[in-house]
Parts: sequence; structure tokens; C-alpha cells
Amino acid sequence: MEVLHSKILGQGQPFIILHGFLGMSDNWKTLGSKYSENGLEVHLVDQRNHGKSFHAAEFNYDLLSDDVINYMDHHNIETAYIMGHSMGGKTAMQLATSHPERVSKLIVADIAPKFYPPHHDFIFNGLSKLDLDKISDRREADDELSKYIKDKGIRQFLLKNLYWAEKGKLDFRFNHKVLENRMEDIGENIYPNAVFNGPTLFLRGDRSEYIQTNDFMEIKKHFPNADIETIDNAGHWLHAENPKQFFEKSLKFLNS
Repeated sequence: MEVLHSKILGQGQPFIILHGFLGMSDNWKTLGSKYSENGLEVHLVDQRNHGKSFHAAEFNYDLLSDDVINYMDHHNIETAYIMGHSMGGKTAMQLATSHPERVSKLIVADIAPKFYPPHHDFIFNGLSKLDLDKISDRREADDELSKYIKDKGIRQFLLKNLYWAEKGKLDFRFNHKVLENRMEDIGENIYPNAVFNGPTLFLRGDRSEYIQTNDFMEIKKHFPNADIETIDNAGHWLHAENPKQFFEKSLKFLNS
């Protein structure tokens, strides 16, 4: 079985961080370094079909969770703190509820245990229009993408994935062909009877619509020991939009 690619920073209690949809471990480098300076061995992991990890046609949260268990076994990690953002938060919830003995603390960033209808069509529409054979740098790719994706932040986030696959040939690190066909799976919920009784922190952006107050009951059903906190002046990318408060609240929870 293939092992997920990662960057490992620092020494101490293992802390595995799982990025969101179309993201990669690099998105967490700055915060990862800060956690590693506070007595944590930080594992910035690329999930399957993302970053430098393997590509595979199969893609669902059972598999994504099993990938992390396989990664932990490979690195001889008995238990870890687990944090996931968005899609990574769903993986983290799935992992904690199916293998509670491997998760000592859980942090879920801006995603709830519920089904989310597919809402990334405009992104894939833009990506499908990009002719990478005719594009020679990020700026050209940005100009082309801007015709379909107006939000500059989303474009920059996507373009971080551009790399030279070979001399003169740009490509995306994420496997957009598989991911485009798995949009329903990305919105999928954890199992109805799934429960994790360990210490849990849900963080939500005050400008994000991903976790609503009417989701709190559902969160408590699956995660009875969950605290739910709000990050100020932040949307869905709360760790990038208010990294200071995100870091403070998450570290306080991990140290408590």
C-alpha cells in the first residue's frame, strides 16, 4: 500500500494536519512551523490525489481515513493529535470515529458533520478551460483562469498547485480528473451512528457559512466532548485569514 507524502517538522507529540479540497501540505507550512516550535512533531500530510501523494481512481472518506492510519503505522505513531480543514476535517472526523484509540485530540476547522451539496463546479469549469500546453507561467494561467473564476484568492490557492511536470510542461499537482468525478463523495457525511468521545475542538470562521449555529446539535451528537469556537474576521480559509487567533485557540486546546 502506498504511503502518503508528508513534511515532518519538530519533535514531540505527533500532530497530523490534513489540508482541504484541492489544497496540499504546503498550505500549512507557516502554522506548522509555529506548532513545531511548541513541542509538537508536526506531520503536514498530502491526502491522496493531492500534493505529492499518489493518485488513485478510488476516493472516499473511508479510504482517506485508512490512508492516515497506514501513514501512522508506517511512521510508528500509536496515537496523535489530528487536525483537518474542510475536506481534511471530514477525513479527521471519519478517522476519529472509526479509530478512536489512535486519536488523542481532534480539531476540525470549518466543516460540520453533514452532507454538503457539490459547489465546486465553477472551479472545475475554469480548470477545464486551461490549455496548459499553451501556458508558460503562473501569470498567464491566472489571466486565463480569471475569465472563469473571479475570486483572486481562490485563483491563487489553485495556482499554488502548478508545477513543472517536465521541462516546458506545466501541470497541476491535484488529480482534477478524478476529483471532478467525485464531487458527491467530497460532500459526503460521516456515518449516522459515528461517535468520538475524545476531546474535540471545532473552529469556524465568523464570515463562513460552513458551520451554522443549527449544526451545533449535530456536532454534539457525534462529538459529545466538543467545544465550538469562532475565529474573528475569517471566512472558510480561517487559518490563512486569521492565523494568529487560529494558532492561539488551537494551541490552547492542545495544551489543555
